Amino acid sequence: MPLSTTTKAQLQVHFCVLLWGFTAILGKLITLRALQLVWWRMLLVVAALLLVPRVWRGLRRMPRRLLGAYAGIGVLVSLHWLTFYGAIKLANASVAATCIAIAPVFLSLVEPWIARRHFDARELLLGIGVVPGVALVVGGIPADMRLGLVVGIVSAVFVAVFGALNKRMVEHADPLTVTAIELGAGVVFLSVLAPLLSHGGDAFVLPDSHDISLLLILSMVCTLLPFALALKALRHVSAYAVQIATNLEPVYAIILAIILLGEQHELDKLFYLGVVIVLGTVLAHPLLSRRQAAMPPGEVLGTAESRALE
Repeated sequence: MPLSTTTKAQLQVHFCVLLWGFTAILGKLITLRALQLVWWRMLLVVAALLLVPRVWRGLRRMPRRLLGAYAGIGVLVSLHWLTFYGAIKLANASVAATCIAIAPVFLSLVEPWIARRHFDARELLLGIGVVPGVALVVGGIPADMRLGLVVGIVSAVFVAVFGALNKRMVEHADPLTVTAIELGAGVVFLSVLAPLLSHGGDAFVLPDSHDISLLLILSMVCTLLPFALALKALRHVSAYAVQIATNLEPVYAIILAIILLGEQHELDKLFYLGVVIVLGTVLAHPLLSRRQAAMPPGEVLGTAESRALE
């Protein structure tokens, strides 16, 4: 029996989220420092996007003020990725993915302020609900990983802020063009930042063949491919279905980390109990405020790891 268009689109969205889940695994496998990794990832994605005529047409039509606004968001995107991969390096992929699972909590708090809409008390309950889970996560990781946890939570805050900003501005320009501007601005920002950090100049050194291969997979297979697939699928799925799928990204990442990296041996059972509480609370949130309206492509692509383009 052939699948319906909606079912195909839902499977496509989950496939995209699964690919985004691999970004944490690749971040652990790539030997570059976090700044180097993010700089090369952004550069490769921007280089690929600049080969698309549609992007150049969008750039020519965009007002300077709007271009500047997207560039500013791009700086936040680069800081998110920098702290996300920093958390992976300081702790591991599971810890970093768990931190990103908390991002919807921060989003629920900052979005009413940025989008100038009424605050929903149910969103406050979401924030309160994850507190016990976070406490268990802290107790379930080794002491030397806790700095990585803190850096990961900072990354989740950046996700929430630029996700809310992208959501507010999503309808003003073509998503591909916006992505090129944001990531291009991120490359410029990190290029300026690199010399100010210890060993920052190494960001401009060509990676070895191992890291180049993984960077290409990260940039093309786990960034651009799901971006293109998501743009197509989002025409046929509801906001509720997309929200559930994107909230599952940390679940996929943690499962992949267990299978591919054996990270369960580094973490206590309390960690995974905390993860269950955090994810259960976050996944319950759409049930409390179910919205079936179609979601604009840039909204989901601006709120996760995908969220960076996403």
